[in-house]
Amino acid sequence: MNKIVREHYPVENLPADLREGLEGIDSVRIVLETPIEEIATSGLSALKSALPPPRKPMSLEESLEAIRSFRAKNVSPVSLDEAVASIRELRDEWDY
Repeated sequence: MNKIVREHYPVENLPADLREGLEGIDSVRIVLETPIEEIATSGLSALKSALPPPRKPMSLEESLEAIRSFRAKNVSPVSLDEAVASIRELRDEWDY
């Protein structure tokens, strides 16, 4: 909810219809709020416009091809033994 609060706002600056009944008072506290429905609606439309359009799910064949392509481009230069040794070394740094 959007809210604007003004403390000690001069009564003389208020519109005439809001000054009614405030004779003898120098300043007031003003709180302006946006209705929740407006915020929810405008926030939801802004969120929807920021999202990318929905994508069509990949077929099984497309998924497998994407996996093969990724593996071909990202060959692991580390053997299993080297990976295990590296992980153990990192783990052992935390042992006191």
